[in-house]
Amino acid sequence: MTTQPRQHSRRSLLTHTALGAAGTLVAGAYAGAVDPEPRARGRIKQSICKWCYGKMSVEELARHAAQLGYRSIELLAPKDWATVKRFGLTCAICTGTGPITIKSCLNRKENHGPCIAELRKNIELAAEAGVPSVICFSGNRDGMPDDVGLDHCAQALEQVVGLAEKKRVNVCMEILNSKVNHKDYMFDRMDWGVELVKRVGSPRFGILYDIYHAQIMEGDVIRTIRTHHEHILHYHTGGNPGRNEIDRTQELNYTAIVKAIVETGYTGYLGQEFIPKRDPVESLAQAFAICDV
Repeated sequence: MTTQPRQHSRRSLLTHTALGAAGTLVAGAYAGAVDPEPRARGRIKQSICKWCYGKMSVEELARHAAQLGYRSIELLAPKDWATVKRFGLTCAICTGTGPITIKSCLNRKENHGPCIAELRKNIELAAEAGVPSVICFSGNRDGMPDDVGLDHCAQALEQVVGLAEKKRVNVCMEILNSKVNHKDYMFDRMDWGVELVKRVGSPRFGILYDIYHAQIMEGDVIRTIRTHHEHILHYHTGGNPGRNEIDRTQELNYTAIVKAIVETGYTGYLGQEFIPKRDPVESLAQAFAICDV
């Protein structure tokens, strides 16, 4: 009977931490990670990936997000956009409900018809709702050479970027690791994605740079961001190993990484995509403070 009040108090304090009102609570996350000033800096717009919080409803997560200072709940289907809007949030990047999947997407010509149709539909819906980006994937290799897959992806994307430019919606292809989580996924190296962006040649097509996945495959995250920031339209976080909290329990220094992102002039969203091992609201508060550079 005595644990619930203590938990509520701790959660309340961490909520204020994320907003800068009690920055010292998570000062141990990284040296200099939390601003001692009594306010959030807000130099980067932070978002939360809904799938990591499957036990929470969209409404409950949106309520916590708004209290913590987040600006978005992302990877939502269109049916959930109105819910987060009620809390003053947006969906920074949307997912569809049709044929676009991680394993089977744009690198195979037989997928072009349905995947292009879904991308077009998602772009139209996103533009109408003020959602800035939609997601897509390369698909798995399944024996296909990378250069062939690159050609096929470029051919498909060239059929949707005109609409994306007209509607002012970004199309983002996500880099994923093929070592641990997504065996055989084609876009697992940054140079492949950069070449695809160059071939498509549209300011509305770019990379969703998932730092967790990139760390597993190549590392050298800050140098990659500085070198290729012009090709990146969205970012995701995640602790490695394990895709859990982004604090000192793992190997990435997110305060330094986010500072590097901000220094490039990036004005988009940073999606927190970690699966919490502790109280999710406390972990989200801590992550907000770590990345509020």
